[in-house]
This record gives sequence, structure tokens and C-alpha cells, in this order.
Amino acid sequence: MDPQAQNGTPTATSEIQTLIRDGQEFTEVKEGLARILVPFLAKDAADKKPSDIEEQQKVFYNPIQQFNRDLTVLAIKAYGEEALAKRRPANANRVAKRKREKSDNGGGRLKKQERAPEPAGGVASIADEANNNESKPAEAGVTPDAQNGHGAESQQPPTSAAGDADNVTPKDIRINADQIDETLQPTKELEVKPRFTILDALSATGLRALRYAQELPFVTSITANDLSPSAVEAIKRNAEHNGVESKVNATSGDARAHMYGLLTEEVADSNAKNKHHNKRGGSKLSKYDVIDLDPYGTAATFFDAAFNAVRDDGGLLCVTCTDSGVWASNGYPEKAFALYGGVPVKGFHSHEAGLRLILHGLATTAARYGLAIEPLLSLSIDYYVRIFVKVRKSPAQVKFLAGKTMIVYNCDQGCGAWETQTLARNRKAPNKSGKGVFYKHGLAMAPTADRLCKECGSKMHLAGPMYGGPLHSPDFIKKILGDLPNASDDVYGTKPRIEGMLQTALEEFLPPPEDNEQKCKEDEFATLEPYPFYFHVSTLSGAVHCVSPDEDSLRGALRHLGYETTRSHCKRGSIKTNAPWSVIWHIMREWIRQKAPVRTEKIAELSPAYTLLRLGKKDETAKETEGGAADKMEVIFDQSLGRDNSKRGLVRYPANPRQNWGPLSRAKGS
Repeated sequence: MDPQAQNGTPTATSEIQTLIRDGQEFTEVKEGLARILVPFLAKDAADKKPSDIEEQQKVFYNPIQQFNRDLTVLAIKAYGEEALAKRRPANANRVAKRKREKSDNGGGRLKKQERAPEPAGGVASIADEANNNESKPAEAGVTPDAQNGHGAESQQPPTSAAGDADNVTPKDIRINADQIDETLQPTKELEVKPRFTILDALSATGLRALRYAQELPFVTSITANDLSPSAVEAIKRNAEHNGVESKVNATSGDARAHMYGLLTEEVADSNAKNKHHNKRGGSKLSKYDVIDLDPYGTAATFFDAAFNAVRDDGGLLCVTCTDSGVWASNGYPEKAFALYGGVPVKGFHSHEAGLRLILHGLATTAARYGLAIEPLLSLSIDYYVRIFVKVRKSPAQVKFLAGKTMIVYNCDQGCGAWETQTLARNRKAPNKSGKGVFYKHGLAMAPTADRLCKECGSKMHLAGPMYGGPLHSPDFIKKILGDLPNASDDVYGTKPRIEGMLQTALEEFLPPPEDNEQKCKEDEFATLEPYPFYFHVSTLSGAVHCVSPDEDSLRGALRHLGYETTRSHCKRGSIKTNAPWSVIWHIMREWIRQKAPVRTEKIAELSPAYTLLRLGKKDETAKETEGGAADKMEVIFDQSLGRDNSKRGLVRYPANPRQNWGPLSRAKGS
């Protein structure tokens, strides 16, 4: 196997071919099942090397993001199969009802006002698809039904916020039940295909859209949008080159205008229905099942528009943010607050805090519309994050958001400890009958942490507010992992890394404290992450100036005391545990006493290490009062108990395959 493939890094883009199309020279780059044409500007044939492509491209292509794209295809596949499985029974019931109504009318064709409403999620006629196979669409972006005369609505250029005739929405390409071919006999069974649409909001070359069209068979339409006219031309050229121009609709304009345009259509449709006293709902048909936001930098500016364009009955929002210098560092707290509504954390655990900041921005934006998010998968990858959230209309669930939003008291100048506090309380109370419970939402207590760290006495700094719920859905991760063996190694070049990262994310879960209160159906809405964040042994040893313990010894000591430990997918060497900080620092003091003594006379009296090691009379008093319970525990550094016995051979934390592994230059298009 190729060494890069073993490392979980892209290998599918290593073969570059050169071809001429319409008198212009292109290089063909293959990724997955898609092939894109990148204009090549080299004057001399001797200069045509793969390394030249990054510098000489007109439209943006980043091979470093192949892991992102591979993962997204597999995630949408897992989501889409489950979503469509839930819709099919409803579609079948509506088709059966339509047949019964036809039978009640003596086998004749129903009058227009008597026809059943269109099935939820939309349908596409198999007969129409068969007719479409007989003739090639005359124009890219036109649906098969438009070619057969069944989609008059889709043949007309829609009106968007930007006023561009190329802007096509899902509503324009769906098939209305009123437009079914009259030549179909009432006795002929009508097969249906559920509608499933995707918006690639910032498409660039259209590579994501091309892969969705060819690797996700249940997808009926993909809208590939970009602000740059040259990028839109590239999308159309690439769609034709891949033979999917009937499924990929290229649109030009601001992605926000395109998404807000769906809201404008929804309001207009609602007003028209109210005017004609038509109660039949159709807003979900004009919205996308999946919206993919993958900008250069932050995606925060697209959050609001995206929530207006994605289905609110379980639609999927895929978000990438590459501005890690904002959400994972302490250099720009004012910018992080402006974009995500919270201040980042300074410390080794900053990348998980960054994930929670972005989820906070998503959750609060959605809450303004009565929408609730469910994080399915939240990953910190290289220099960016990739987040998948499910969106539902649930004003009742939105009420729990304040109680799932937390601020962090962070000892970033001392020992690295932290404490969290929610902004509100979600607590159970007995109902009127006394036979059950319900949730009451109230105010949180005053600050639960002092301005000084209780472990080392250093100043505490505030971070957040940020999302305090779970980062992942274990069931969703298991679904992707279960389908992964069936994925082709040739198509998904980063498959080993996907398996390793997802398995690590699945293992992050630590069981919450035992809840003895009566169960309630809203418990899932109030779920908090009981043990957020992680630490590294080098951070602990650095605070007390000692030789760092090995990971197995530290994990063995924690497990010997009855605590659980795991790792985080964010960083190599990370440790997550349900042990309190008092126990962790007791273990470190025992490590120094048993294994790695330090010269205490060299430790300054006002330093954090002086307090952590309980040096001086003042700290002896503290030892007897505050830390007495933890200090009486017997610590045994059992390496065998702390050894990692999880699945071996996984690519959990791959090394960068080459130098300067990071984002390329911002795309430039005309």
C-alpha cells in the first residue's frame, strides 16, 4: 500500500492528466468518482508538473480538503438513507390513498381539486425518468421532467434575490402531483422516488456537487452556487465533463441571497394559500435537505441564511470553519465574540472549546427562529473544524438552550484547571398529578468559582459562552463506521483516517453521573456534556517543573482510584477523565514523591508550583481542610491498567504528509 494511504492522507489526486477542451488546455484532477478540469497556464510543456497546479489554477481546488470531502459524502449517505427510510412509509400511504380515491371515482381520473396533496418530501415519477433516458437534456440544469413536458414550472427561470436567471431552487425542479402525465392509466401503479436536494453554497469548481451527484444515488438534485462567474462556468464545464449536467444546477450569486430567496418564496406561497383558503403545506418542498457551507475562513456570516433554507423537520447542515486563529487562540477574543458570540479559551484544550463556540453560534442563530440543533458529528481536523448538525422546528427544545450554554473559568496562567457554569438551570419538578415530572427553566446561581484558582491560587479568566451539550451522536458515528467497510478504497482515499478519527470520537464518551430522578421524555433536550475538555500530561508536569509521567502510568493511577479515562480526537496525547482536579493534582504530587522528585528549594514562593506542591505552613493548613479527602487516597501507577486496549492499527493522529500542510491562498475569480 502507498505510504500516504497508510497514513490516511489523500492519494486519489496524485495522477494528473492534461487535455484540450474548446481550444483551452486543462489538467484533469480526479477525486472520488468526480473529475474536474483545472485551467493550466504553463507555457512550456516541461513546466507541467503536479506541483505547479496549486500556483497556476484559475478556480480554487485544495487537495488538502479531500478528507473533508470524503467524510462529508459518507456522512450525507448515512444521514440520507435514514431520513428517506422514515419518509417512505408516509409516501406509500399517500400513494395508496390516491389509488383508493381513484377507485371510489369509478376508475376515472380525479378532478384537479380532488387530487391528494403531494407526498411529504416530494416525488419524482419513474416513468418520467425512463422517458428522459431516451433523449439528452437540451440544456444543463434542466430536470428530466422539464424535457418531457411534465415540469413547466422548472422550465421557467426563477426569480431570486439577486435577480439572476441561473438561480434555481429546489421548488423549481420538483415535480408537482398535478402535472403527472394524463396518459398514465388509473390502474397502472405509480412508482415514486423521494426528493432529496443538496445546496453546495460556495462551490468553487463544483467538486463537492459532482461527487454528491455520482456517489449518492438517492440525491435527485444538487445546486452548486458561487459568487464568481468564472467559477460558475467551471461548474457547468465540470458537470458536463462528468455527464451529470441534468442533476447539477449551477447558479451565480451571493449564497446568502440565494438562501434568503427561499424564504421570500415561502412567504409568497403562504400568502397565496391563505388567500385561496388552501391549507396544504409545501414550505418543506422549497427547502434543501442538506446545505453544505465550506467557505474560506469563517462560515458564521452564512448561519442565518442557511437556517432559513434548510428543512426544519430534520434537515442537515454541514459547516466548515478554517479560521482557527480566531476560535482556537486567545489572540482575537473580540473577533471570536463578534462571529460566534463567545470568547475562546487559552490552553491545550482550545480546539474543543472552539468547536463549542461554533456550535454556540449555530444554536443561538437557530433559536431565533424556534429551531433546535442536534450535533451529529463535530470534529477538529488539522487547521479547521467540520460540524454536522440536524435541524428541527421545536420551540419547546429551544427553551433548554440557556441551560445548555456554559461559561468557563480557566486557570490559563497557572495549573491549567477549569470550571464550568451554565447560564440557566433546567431542573425537574413534579407535575400537578404527582405521577410524573416536567422541566422548569430558571436562573443559575451566582458565580460558582472564585476569581482565584482553588488548586494553585492563580487568576482565573472567563471564556464563553459556549455550547455545553454533547459534541456527537454515537448512533450517527456507528452508522458511518458500519457502512465504511463497503466504501471503495479507490474512491475514498482518506478512508483509514476517517475510520481512525471516527473511532476516536466515538470513544470520547464518558458515562454521566447516575441520575436517580424520575425519567422524562424531555431528558434528551436537557443533556449536558458532564466532562468537557481534556488535558495533556506535559501541561501538568510543566506547572510543577517535574519529569512528565507517561500516559499509561497516569491513566493507570486514575483507573486504580475508580475513575474512567479516554482520549479526545482533537490532539494526540490528550486525556479526558471524570476525576476532579483535586484528585488529578494529588496524583501528580504522588508522582513527584514516588517517581520524580523535584528540588523544592528552587521553586519560588509565589509560583503556582509552590501552592500545588503544598509547600509552606499556609499550604499545610489548606491540605488539612480543602484537600484532605483527596490526599488520603492511595495512588498506584499501574502501567498495565492504564494501557490502551482499544482497537489497534487505527490512524488516529496522522502526521502531515508534507511541509506547509494547511490552507492554500484565497481563490481569485473574475
